[in-house]
Amino acid sequence: MDEYQSIACHFYDELEAAAVKKVVCTIVYQEEDEKKEIKQKIIDFKIIDKAEYMILENAQKIRLDKVLLFNNLNPNDNKFC
Repeated sequence: MDEYQSIACHFYDELEAAAVKKVVCTIVYQEEDEKKEIKQKIIDFKIIDKAEYMILENAQKIRLDKVLLFNNLNPNDNKFC
């Protein structure tokens, strides 16, 4: 597993707000060499092996630094710096 890269605090706030509001989110993420998309509610956040993960309603875990788009927001957008 590659080293975890911290995400911008403001982007984390967007993820957390969606979890609190219990909205279905569109999440595009990188899994190995594949780009995947899922629509689920975020129910929790956990630190596993020194990396932050979102836990989805279907129990899937997505590492936060692997998120490419979240509800059409790019985590690398300058507004999150």
